[in-house]
Amino acid sequence: MAVGQIFKIHSDFYYVDSSEGVFECKIREVLKKQKQKIFVGDYVEFAGGAIEKILPRRNFITRPTVANIDRVIVISAVKEPELSFSQLNRYLAFAKYHNLETVLCFNKNDLSSDDKIIDKVFSIYEPLGYDILFTSALEGDGIEDFKELLRGKTSVLCGASGVGKSSLINAIIPELNLKTKKISEKTLRGTHTTRHCEIIPIGEDSRIVDTPGFSNLKFDFLMPNEVDLLFEEIGRYKSGCKYPNCLHLSETGCAVKENLDKIDETRYLSYVEFTKEALEYKERVKFQGLKTEALHKHHNDKTAVKISSRKRERARNTLKQNIYKDIENERID
Repeated sequence: MAVGQIFKIHSDFYYVDSSEGVFECKIREVLKKQKQKIFVGDYVEFAGGAIEKILPRRNFITRPTVANIDRVIVISAVKEPELSFSQLNRYLAFAKYHNLETVLCFNKNDLSSDDKIIDKVFSIYEPLGYDILFTSALEGDGIEDFKELLRGKTSVLCGASGVGKSSLINAIIPELNLKTKKISEKTLRGTHTTRHCEIIPIGEDSRIVDTPGFSNLKFDFLMPNEVDLLFEEIGRYKSGCKYPNCLHLSETGCAVKENLDKIDETRYLSYVEFTKEALEYKERVKFQGLKTEALHKHHNDKTAVKISSRKRERARNTLKQNIYKDIENERID
């Protein structure tokens, strides 16, 4: 059985890159029944055009859905579309939630002569330990530094539509000639040119994961008291709060609120926004029984479909009925 890595998923087809070449595969029905999800970047065992097993992941993220990566590069536009610190903070918090190294790349630097934006970016994110790169895919500025950033890594490019992810890839691999579109003059927003995640090799040891742009990432999957863990500058003050469950919103004795002059306003506003989304999620699941029974079980590195509790109960009832029948037959005999 061969081993390879999923580099693209399109419809129900999984494209696997292996030492024996590239193969178009389908997924075995047993894996579908187990509802095991396959991500771009997953290593799999396959044979005869069918994926038999998903190998353990080193890491993964769910938006975009990619596995086994080294680094997230958040691409933002300096202009067209206008730089959104709220959206940028979403990507950074999401990458931190998944414990992934993150680099900030600000593209379309040629469209802005406003040094205030650049100064603000450095003043906010450099103290937090983020590496920052400014590029212009159109004029070639920073492209060599961008190439160096990718060397020896599998890097996921993520960012909103229209920030220039495909243009940056074209700048370093012109022969790809990825489709690009201009910003809509009516909405001043980008349009999706990349439709699916795909791993693109760059030389022998570097790879990019190109992803569709998206803007509806929400923190509706974690509890409110977990959000401050995604903001280093807020987390450093939380131990001084009067209440251990302080959400740093309107509570008395909140050390974070007392130190807001040391926290950038856009970062705190993003924290409040994400916490409110988490509060909505908490309220939504509060009275809902969301615990579901696992559909498959693992034993000795093997995966098997798990029989539901309802079916198990029916099986027990049938067994009891058969036992009673046997007893009754013995009495008659």
